[in-house]
Amino acid sequence: MDMLQLLNSPGIETERTNTRLDEPDRSGGLLDAYSVAVVGAVERVGPSVAHVEVSLRSSPRRRQAAPEKGSGSAFVFTPDGFLLTNSHVVEGARSVRASFPDGSSYPAEVVGIDPDTDLAVLRVDAPILVPAKLGDSARLRPGQVVIAIGNPLGFASTVTSGVVSGLGRTMRSKTGRLIDSVIQTDAALNPGNSGGPLVDSRGDVVGINTAIIAGAQGISFAVPVSTAHFVIPQLIRDGRVRRGWIGVSGQTIQLSTRRVQLSHLSAARAVLVTDVAPRSPAERAGLQQRDIILAFGGADVQSVDELQRLLSHEVVNRKSEITVLRSGVRSTRSVTPTERPGHADRR
Repeated sequence: MDMLQLLNSPGIETERTNTRLDEPDRSGGLLDAYSVAVVGAVERVGPSVAHVEVSLRSSPRRRQAAPEKGSGSAFVFTPDGFLLTNSHVVEGARSVRASFPDGSSYPAEVVGIDPDTDLAVLRVDAPILVPAKLGDSARLRPGQVVIAIGNPLGFASTVTSGVVSGLGRTMRSKTGRLIDSVIQTDAALNPGNSGGPLVDSRGDVVGINTAIIAGAQGISFAVPVSTAHFVIPQLIRDGRVRRGWIGVSGQTIQLSTRRVQLSHLSAARAVLVTDVAPRSPAERAGLQQRDIILAFGGADVQSVDELQRLLSHEVVNRKSEITVLRSGVRSTRSVTPTERPGHADRR
């Protein structure tokens, strides 16, 4: 059999034909699977996502006759009308209105806000609502498909998709406190996406879209739903999240190798006290400027952010031990954190 006959033989032709037809099917199948996942997630979560219109209190400095306007996104997470959004979307709101994809629109009450995590809970009185399911952000993996739903630039029910670009990021809130375990994604976000859900391919909410980096493309951030699980009960119950306060200002410092050895320290970083608030728990405990905080509640303190994390609601009004270094002498004192001033009632 010559080469021409070999190429034209039925068996070989059938194999060539199958290969040629299979390739587009495989490619199309992958695209279809991706589309099916995204469409399915959007169909499950889309009805839960609301466009939030906010009338802000007038600014005395601007002497405006009419209140300023703001907008963002939110999503229902309980059948009885609780919605989750960003605190920066509704902070300072005079009134809030939530509009849904089915055309319904309701006034919304601000139940509670937590600027430290940029989360807020709203509530609407509506007869029928479709709640989104809060998922598990701890199970996310880099490269996993995620979908963002919101109302960017006034375009209602806009869907963008991408992947998880990074996990465990930290982002500083408007209050200066770090938000931990932030999700980085390349799903396109724009002003108005704030407060909308970031969902996985099953339609479970894994994050709350919150920020973009100006001038960067494909870098967006979402507060993980694990943080929301912690914040939501306190916002519904108290309208705020309680956190401890001892009344010190400080900065993270690197201790010399000699100091670490002489004082038998377990870490080379600590917090230098730069100021102590009058009549604060720290002042009552005898802390002074230039003290170096080494530990709090039995845990090493290697940065200002670490000290803030240790000052959780669990230590409010409870005696705790704080270890300091003063003029080379190490000592442990008793301090009773109180609730942070200005956070006693945000409603």
